[in-house]
Amino acid sequence: MSLLQGVHWLGHASFRIEAEGQVIYIDPWKLELTKEADLILITHGHRDHLSPDDLTQIAGPETVIVCAAPYVEQIEGDVRGIAVGETMTVGPVKIEAVPSYNIDKPNHPKSAGNVGYIVEIEGRRIYHAGDTDLIPEMVDIDCDVALLPMGGTYTMNAEQAAAAAARIKPQVAVPMHWGGIVGTREDVERFQQLVAEHTEGAVQVVVMQVEA
Repeated sequence: MSLLQGVHWLGHASFRIEAEGQVIYIDPWKLELTKEADLILITHGHRDHLSPDDLTQIAGPETVIVCAAPYVEQIEGDVRGIAVGETMTVGPVKIEAVPSYNIDKPNHPKSAGNVGYIVEIEGRRIYHAGDTDLIPEMVDIDCDVALLPMGGTYTMNAEQAAAAAARIKPQVAVPMHWGGIVGTREDVERFQQLVAEHTEGAVQVVVMQVEA
């Protein structure tokens, strides 16, 4: 089984994972075609990650929403807050909340309580980094797939994201948070080149196409 089987990039930092009969969304935003979610994960409160309009489209009566704890009151439904260092199991999905913050920019301070997630399902560990810089805690991330922001301005740029891939050492690294608000195809190509150099080809970069 491919490590990216059932993983769909929906643009920006938004993903849908379909595995073990579950439909899991992470930071759904500007969705086009939708499926009812079993589980939704929200990393933080910025509108391009926590979008009430998009949540309304995909949340059904049985949907569980897991959200960084400071933003729980902004969401309706079965909402469960989570903080860095906590784990949670929802059906067959194990969720770990990990640090996600900026070091050299003011947009996502560590004090905000934002999170990234490691989603474990079907024996795979998929890391969604959220809006983050290259942070020391990444040495502790254990994952097969790393979804890494690399658009710059609000998150890591291509160089920093490549250093993150080298630090984390996933089997597969997927660039995200580009092509919309920030980040260009040239940034992605730079990321690919640097990951190959930093890891001597040990980390495969997969540039996903936006899906509905």
